[in-house]
Amino acid sequence: MHPILNIAVKAARRAASVINRASLQLDLVTVQSKAPNDFVTEVDRAAEAAIIEVLRDTYPDHAILAEESGRSGESEYCWIIDPLDGTTNFIHGFPQYAISIALAKNGSVEHGVVFDPVRNELFTASRGAGAFLNDRRIRVSRCTRLADSLIGTGFPFRSDDDLEAYIGAFRELTQKTSGLRRPGAAALDLAWVACGRIDGFWEAGLQIWDMAAGALLIQEAGGLVTDFDGDSGHLDSGRVVAAPPKLFAQLLPIVQKHMRAR
Repeated sequence: MHPILNIAVKAARRAASVINRASLQLDLVTVQSKAPNDFVTEVDRAAEAAIIEVLRDTYPDHAILAEESGRSGESEYCWIIDPLDGTTNFIHGFPQYAISIALAKNGSVEHGVVFDPVRNELFTASRGAGAFLNDRRIRVSRCTRLADSLIGTGFPFRSDDDLEAYIGAFRELTQKTSGLRRPGAAALDLAWVACGRIDGFWEAGLQIWDMAAGALLIQEAGGLVTDFDGDSGHLDSGRVVAAPPKLFAQLLPIVQKHMRAR
């Protein structure tokens, strides 16, 4: 494992300790609303602080872009952090959430970690070195037919999102796949595409910290990741489609038909 990735893993595990302790006493967790249906807890903030402390100890000159505390520092290296992706799941005791940490160099994501503290599953990737789950090499699924596929997505939760467009895509894909799933933590959804648990994924309205590590995992596991136009701007647009190559060619046109012009 690359030394930088080792530090990211250390930071993720430090955050997981914070999250796991809090999960035992959810009734004591203070919840605040950042926007309608968009929540933050003191656990998010404490986990983020734990991550940043570990990263700053080793790389004090690196910039940081974190969900709760924003951007700090100027450097060609930038850590992209989501300390608790799936906060709504967490505060309900629904065991589907994760920590996502990525490092970009001059805008290109080079290392990524997604850690599931519930299952103790560690997903890691470095550009050009493959993707791994708990030190085991992973690949995207071998599914080649949309009709046989299990596809993940995330429904809109903000008032300005276009629910009707999603319903159209959801309706068509329900008819053309073996099933759709909406677990509620995009970073973990992307990691599950990378290891083949779900065959593809699409969502809009995401932030860079939701996708940076997970997208690298998929690319290093042999999959394709783009925005809804089929270009590489997903980290900027927040609109992502991901799948193994043959399945991607069948999934993208359907998503485009319903979502591209929105």
